[in-house]
Amino acid sequence: MTGNTRDMADSVVEGLLEHFVAVEVKEAFDATRADLDVYDNLLFGVYTWGDGDLPDEFLDLYDDLGEMDLSGKRAAVFGCGDSSYRYFAVAGDILQERLENRGARVLQETVKSDGCPGRAELDACRRLGAAFAAFVREEAGAK
Repeated sequence: MTGNTRDMADSVVEGLLEHFVAVEVKEAFDATRADLDVYDNLLFGVYTWGDGDLPDEFLDLYDDLGEMDLSGKRAAVFGCGDSSYRYFAVAGDILQERLENRGARVLQETVKSDGCPGRAELDACRRLGAAFAAFVREEAGAK
């Protein structure tokens, strides 16, 4: 809606590309269950709507995730919210819990921005991309 999550995603992508990880970016409402099946590594950027809800454009994808076996997949989550609400940026927590419950190995590192991400948050997102690249390589080496 505001572009905040997109700005964060762009920085995460920078971190991935700096570590030679190929990236395909999709908007939540354009992503399908078939997309989720194809990829072994999934990074989700999501903003929190209202008082702790997933945004409407994420609901179908969230439902699809609830029906999938995500064993063998690696994932990470980042997002933004508004600290003036009771629950700050919890959509990412909700999504992370779903991923873990469906069997994904989730990087236990995230970035949460309060509204418009500043330089510190964007740098943290770039580092998250780098950390996810290392996570993917580490997991692949363990097999």
